[in-house]
Amino acid sequence: MFNLFKSKKAEFIKAFCADLGLPELAKAIEVDGDQVKLPFKFDELETALKDKFAADVHISYQYALASLNRGYQNPRAQISHIIAIASGKGGVGKSTVSVNLARSLNRLGAKVAILDADIYGPSIPLMLALQGQQPTAVDDKYMQPLVSADGIKSNSIGFLVEPEKAAIWRGPMASKALTQLFNETAWGEIDYLIVDLPPGTGDIQLTLMQSLPLSTAVVVTTPQNIATADAEKALAMFNQLKLTSAGVVENMSQYICQQCGHHAAIFGADGGQNLAKKHKVPLLAQLPLDINIRKTMDNGDASGFNSADFYPAFRQLALKVALHLYHQARQQPSEKKISIQQID
Repeated sequence: MFNLFKSKKAEFIKAFCADLGLPELAKAIEVDGDQVKLPFKFDELETALKDKFAADVHISYQYALASLNRGYQNPRAQISHIIAIASGKGGVGKSTVSVNLARSLNRLGAKVAILDADIYGPSIPLMLALQGQQPTAVDDKYMQPLVSADGIKSNSIGFLVEPEKAAIWRGPMASKALTQLFNETAWGEIDYLIVDLPPGTGDIQLTLMQSLPLSTAVVVTTPQNIATADAEKALAMFNQLKLTSAGVVENMSQYICQQCGHHAAIFGADGGQNLAKKHKVPLLAQLPLDINIRKTMDNGDASGFNSADFYPAFRQLALKVALHLYHQARQQPSEKKISIQQID
C-alpha cells in the first residue's frame, strides 16, 4: 500500500474520515500522486475530492472479491455481500435498521437490495412504500424485485400474500418459501443484499443461516436487559454456525426531546455496548429513539433521509459495515461471483 500521509490529498482524506468519526477508513484508501483508490463506493468522499482538487484527482475502486461464505445457483443474481440483520426478540427495530442501513449504503452509491425474511410479520413493503404491489415474472420462473422510489430492490412474502391474511405456515414450509424467494428472484447486480431475518433463533433462522450464502451478521438490540439477554442468543447462534458478526447495533439508545433537547435513556444505558464488549465484537452504532424515524418508516418516504438529524448515525453504520466486508473479502475472498444473464 502506498504511503497514505505524504500528500495534500492524503491529508484531506484523513481529515474527512476523522470528521465522520471513522479515522480507520483512511487506512483503506490508497493515494499515489493524482490517483486515489477507494475500497468501496462512497459518492460523498468522491465528490469532496473532486470539488477540492478538480482535475488533479483520478478516482478508482479497488473492489475485492465477494465475501459470501458459499456459492449459489441463482443465474439471475450477481451479489458481492449478503448481510443478515438479526435480533433475539421482536420489537427492537430490526426492520427499521435494515431499511435505513440499506438507504445509507444506497446513499454511498452502492447497489442495494433487501430480502424480507420476516415471514410472519413482513414490514419491508410498508417501509419502502411498496405495499399492495406484486413482482412481475421473468421467463415464467424468476420474480423481478420491486424497486423503491430511492432505488432499493426488494422482495418479500408481503408482496405475495394479502396484507390482512396471516401466513399460517409451519417452520419447514416457511423456510422453503424463503429459500425459494432468494433463489427465484432476479436480483441482478447487487453490491449489498440485506436479509431482514425474523426475530429469534429457531428453525427458520437456522435453515436460512445454513442455506443462504451469507457474508456477515448484524445483531440489533435495545439497551434494556430483557432485550440484550435475547440478543446474546443471536450472537451465540452465529458463533456456533461460524458466521462472522460485524457487530451490535444498540437501537433506541436515547430519546432526545424535540422541545428542550434533553436526553433520556428510556430503555436503560449501554446495554448494547456491554453486550458487544462481552462478546468481543464492535459496537456499530447507538441509534436514537426519534419520532422522525418512526414517521419515515410509517410513510415509506425517504425523500428527506439524507438531511435528517439521524442520518449521520446511519451513514456511519453503513460505512462501518462496508469497511468490515471490504477487509473480510480481502482476507477470505469467496469464489468469483456468478455471471448474470441479461434481463430484457
